[in-house]
Amino acid sequence: MIHKPVTLVGSYLSPYVRKVLVCLAVKQIDYVIDPIAPLLDRDEYSRTPRVRPVPVFIDENVTISDSTVICEYLEERYPQPALYPATPQLRARARWLGEYADTRMGEVFIRRMFDERVTKHFVSGEKADAAVVSRAVDKQAPQILDYLEHEFSSHHPFLFGEMGITEISIASFMRNAILAGYEIDAQRWPAMHSVVQSTLQHTAFVALRNYEEISLCNPLVEQREALLSAGAPVSSVPSQSAICQRGLLAG
Repeated sequence: MIHKPVTLVGSYLSPYVRKVLVCLAVKQIDYVIDPIAPLLDRDEYSRTPRVRPVPVFIDENVTISDSTVICEYLEERYPQPALYPATPQLRARARWLGEYADTRMGEVFIRRMFDERVTKHFVSGEKADAAVVSRAVDKQAPQILDYLEHEFSSHHPFLFGEMGITEISIASFMRNAILAGYEIDAQRWPAMHSVVQSTLQHTAFVALRNYEEISLCNPLVEQREALLSAGAPVSSVPSQSAICQRGLLAG
């Protein structure tokens, strides 16, 4: 067990944050979280142009952004238990599928489903764009699942034998899809249904559900106190001062 907690900045509802939190749990690294929501990012988190400001990871050595960079850093610094496969060829495949999740799954399952059905409603009271959601559900999501079904068809539930970064990445986005009311058709995509169900049942994912539901059900300005009351490891003070002093990507 790593005794000195690291700090993570970001919302429990973000799939990018969830991916890092699961990696921390599997590697038994304690953390505290500054649970800001992406739509309320402080200016200090956006100083580096074209870099996704959340999540931000802080330990005694680095202050870094981007969930993929953070997870690879954790793997290199704390190699056991391993979340990446052993050979360069397999690691390359794992990284590609993680990138596919971050980009294509993020575009469809987050921006066109979760943001339309959930974020708009809770943040601004707007209605979802029915045409955007319909296209995502009827055309774009099936294309994604067809591709992933082919990739996992002979290797499920876990591509490289045990749950790793590939499954964590994919399931992190599918968790948001589920929260937005989308479920994988087990008859049409049996491998993907098995992969996602098996991964989301891991204790590292299950442990986050209560905090996700609290974040989903409370107004943004009340989430910090609600999470604290539920026992979430929320940081005692916001972390922007440390980020400003050290800067993103600091060594």
